[in-house]
Amino acid sequence: MRRGAASTILVAVAGLLAGALGMYALGRGTPLQQALQMPTTHGEWTWIKKATGDSVRAYVAYPERKDKAPAIIVIHEIFGLTDWEPTVADRLAGEGYVAIVPDLLSPRFGQTPASADSGRKLTALLDGPEVNANLDATFEYLNTLPAVRRDEIGTIGFCWGGGRSFRYAASNPRLKAAVVCYGPAPDADKMPLIRARVLGVYGENDARINAALPEVEQQMKAAGATFAYDVYPGTGHGFLKPGRQGSDTPAVDQAWGKILGFYKQVFGR
Repeated sequence: MRRGAASTILVAVAGLLAGALGMYALGRGTPLQQALQMPTTHGEWTWIKKATGDSVRAYVAYPERKDKAPAIIVIHEIFGLTDWEPTVADRLAGEGYVAIVPDLLSPRFGQTPASADSGRKLTALLDGPEVNANLDATFEYLNTLPAVRRDEIGTIGFCWGGGRSFRYAASNPRLKAAVVCYGPAPDADKMPLIRARVLGVYGENDARINAALPEVEQQMKAAGATFAYDVYPGTGHGFLKPGRQGSDTPAVDQAWGKILGFYKQVFGR
């Protein structure tokens, strides 16, 4: 009975492997093929201790490279840290960066709740200095990591996090690069404080944010700050996240190509 069961299992496994390898040989984009082509990274969860005594929960993704890497802080949307943001960190790690996603709700409220509505309500209670203090703690944590090139650090933020990415550039003069994905700009009087290069990524059908872009561009130029942006046709607010308007169009790959090219210009390899 045991020999028969074992034989059945072996035949089933062999069949599955043969099918998978056959699909791979045909080049049909199977999970096996995708896994073989995907760069490997290492991700882990940590708590960043702050001087105030509380801590920031964060996900850190490391690239496979033999030398020290620049680092990117990924700033989540208004819903808090969801399952999606760590995939962004993994993607950046696959491109050679140490990437970290702090849960900006965690010092005051604990881990982001599973409910998007609850996360949104809690995020609305965070004030600017509190958010910047958590980002400062994240920035300093990155500088303690042996795998990170000291102060070679940038940000990328989405939606609410896009606005925080832009504002943090005005708060931390040591920041080298800030990517703003469909987020509002800081007040004009804060723009002269920006030392980082700033790249904006915006969806076409998002007048709530885009209507201010010509003025933002003028204000950044007057402040002597570097700001470039692109508006992607056929997309809406949040299009880099699956399920949003335009997330199934070539604009996503185009935007990521621009983002990675921007980081390469700032940090090199």
